[in-house]
Amino acid sequence: MFMHNRKLQYTVRVDVTNPGLANLLLEQFGGPQGELAAAMRYFTQAVSEDDPGRKDMLFDIATEELSHLEIIGTIVAMLKKGAKGELAEATDEQADLYRKLNGAGNDSHVTQVLFGGGPPLVNSAGVPWSAGYIDTIGEPTADLRSNIAAEARAKIVYERLINVTEDPGIRDALGFLMTREVSHQKSFEKALYANQGNFPPGKRPPVARFANVYYKMSHGGEGDAAPWNSGNVWKCSKANRRWTVATATRGSTWTRTSRPRSRP
Repeated sequence: MFMHNRKLQYTVRVDVTNPGLANLLLEQFGGPQGELAAAMRYFTQAVSEDDPGRKDMLFDIATEELSHLEIIGTIVAMLKKGAKGELAEATDEQADLYRKLNGAGNDSHVTQVLFGGGPPLVNSAGVPWSAGYIDTIGEPTADLRSNIAAEARAKIVYERLINVTEDPGIRDALGFLMTREVSHQKSFEKALYANQGNFPPGKRPPVARFANVYYKMSHGGEGDAAPWNSGNVWKCSKANRRWTVATATRGSTWTRTSRPRSRP
C-alpha cells in the first residue's frame, strides 16, 4: 500500500525559470540512470525477494526513489513555469516565443511543444522511458552489485547537473539527491556483504582450472604486473596464435614456464 504525503522529502527553491536546464534534468526523471528507473528496479527486486530484511530495504529505497522522482519533477515544472501559458495563449509574438524556447543554447523546444510545462517521461534527448533500463536478474548477489553500480552512475549524473547551474536552490536540492545515492550504495553494500558466500554470484561453482587464470591478450611487451593479473591467486597465460605461454607469479615477478614452439 502506498500513501502520498503532500510535503516534498526535500524543499525545492528555484530562482528563475530555465527551460533548457529543465530539459537537462529530465535525464534524472525519465533517463536510464534516473529516479523512475531506480524505483522500478528496486520494486521488482523487492516483490520477489525471499529474505524479509532485504525485502524491506528494497521496498524502502524504491519508495524513496519515487519521492526523488517527485522532487525532480517539481524542479522541472518550476523551471518551465509560464511556458505552458505562453504556448497556449501565444502571449508573445511568434518569433519572440520561438526564440525564448529555442535560443541561447536551449534545446528544450520539442518537449515544451509536446508536453507544455509538465515533466514528460523522457530523458534529456527526448527518448521515452523504457523498461529495458531495468536489469534485474533475480539473483540477490548479482542484483545488489548492479544496484551499487546504478547508484554510482546516478551520483555522477547529479554531479554533472550541479556543475551546469548556478541556481543555489537547485544546487542544494541536487546535492541532497546526490548524497542519497551514496547512502543507498552503503545499504546495498552492507546487504551484499551480509550474504555469506556472495562471490561468485549464483549457485554453481566455476570450473577450477580456468577460475584463476588471467589471459594476457595484449602483445608487444610484457606489460606491468597488477592486482588483476598477478599475485598468489592468479596464473597468467599469454596466448599468441598457435602457442600459449603459461606464467607463474611470485609477488610482482612473472616467470615464464614454457617457450613458444616454432611454427611448422
